[in-house]
Amino acid sequence: MKLITTTERRQRLVARHHLLDRTGSVEDAAASVVGFHSSDPVTVFLSCWARVEGFRVADLDEALYERKSLIRMLGMRRTLFVQSQEMAAIMNDACTRHLAPSQRSRLVSMIEDQAVAPDGEAWLAAVEAETLEALASLGEATATELTRLVPELGRKLMFGEGKAWGGEVGVSTRVLFMLATAGSIVRGRPRGSWRSSQYRWALLDGWLDGGLAEVDSDWAEAELLRRWLRSYGPGTLVDLRWWTGWTLTKTRRALDRLEVEQVELEDGGSGLVLADDLETSPVDRPSVALLPGLDPSVMGWKERHWFLGPHQDRLFDRNGNAGPTVWVDGRIVGGWAQTPSGRIAIGLLETVDASAAAAIAGEAERLETWLGEDRFKPRFRAPLEKELAAGP
Repeated sequence: MKLITTTERRQRLVARHHLLDRTGSVEDAAASVVGFHSSDPVTVFLSCWARVEGFRVADLDEALYERKSLIRMLGMRRTLFVQSQEMAAIMNDACTRHLAPSQRSRLVSMIEDQAVAPDGEAWLAAVEAETLEALASLGEATATELTRLVPELGRKLMFGEGKAWGGEVGVSTRVLFMLATAGSIVRGRPRGSWRSSQYRWALLDGWLDGGLAEVDSDWAEAELLRRWLRSYGPGTLVDLRWWTGWTLTKTRRALDRLEVEQVELEDGGSGLVLADDLETSPVDRPSVALLPGLDPSVMGWKERHWFLGPHQDRLFDRNGNAGPTVWVDGRIVGGWAQTPSGRIAIGLLETVDASAAAAIAGEAERLETWLGEDRFKPRFRAPLEKELAAGP
C-alpha cells in the first residue's frame, strides 16, 4: 500500500479546507468542507471568516436568505448543516429522510404515554397539517408565532424523567423537527442578529422553487462519501461511519459503489482515499488559522490524533463537541476565546516558533477587528475556552 504521512494529511487538510488560501465565496468555502456545522449559529459565520477573503456577515446572509444558494437543514448524525442546494438534496436522501421514522415513533409514544391524546399518530398528523396551513398563511414564522395559530404546539412533554439530563420539551420543537426531516419546512432568517438561533420557518416548496431535487438513493449515499473522501481523505472506516451516522453495513455498501484505494498511514493504521487521489500536492508555506467551535475541520473525523494530539480534554466538552481552536500547519496547537472586553485571548498548548506566534497574534487582532462590538459565547463550551473567556 502507498504510505501517506501525517505531514501529507495535514497538507491536504489546510489546502482543501481553504486554510492556506482563502476562497472567493461562501459557497466555495462550504463545498470545501462538505457543509458547515450550524448547531451553533456563530460557527457558520466564523468558519466563513476563516476561509473567505474580506468576508462580511452580509455575504452569508445573502447566500442563505436572498440567493438561497445555501440552505440550513438537518443531516448527518442529526446535526444541523449549511449546505448548497445540490448538496442538501444529496444529504437529504442519504441521511435526513431516514431520521423521521424512529423519531416519529418515539414522539407518538410520548404523546400517548403522557395522556396528550389516546391516538398519538392521529393527533400528531392533525397538528402537523394545522402547522403547515398556518405557515402557508403567514409565509414565514417563528415557533412562537405559529403557536398563536396552532395552540397545540404550546403543549409540553417530559423526557428522561428521573434522569439528570431529563426535562421538558415543547411540542412545537418536536413537530417542527418532524416536518423539517420530512422535507416539508425549512429554517429561514433568524430573529435578531447573526448570532441568533431563533429561526423563522417557511414551507420548503415556497422557499426553494420546487423544493429539493430528487436524487437516486444509492447514488446519493455514494456521492456523499465521495465528497467526504475528496475533502477529508484519507480517512478510516471509523471516520466514515461516525461522520455519516450510518451502520457499518450501509457504509460499506456505499463504499462498494466507489473506486477507492487503501493506503498506509504513518501511525501504523490504514485509511481510504479515492483511487484518483493518491498524490498529495506539497504546501510550500506555513499556515495559521483560528477556527470556531464545531468547525468542520475539527469535527470531520472521529479519529483525530494526527492533528489534535493529546489535547482532547482541554478543547472538547464531555459530549465530544469541539471548542475554538488554533491551528499551525494543519495541527491544533491551542485554543482561543473572546473575553467580555472583546479581546481574543489565545491559549497555546504546544510550543510554536516566533513566526507562527506572530501570525497567530495577527489572526487574533484580525478577528477582534472583524467582531467589533459583537460578543458571543460558544454554545458548547470546552474547558480551555471557559478559562480564557474569564479574562479581561
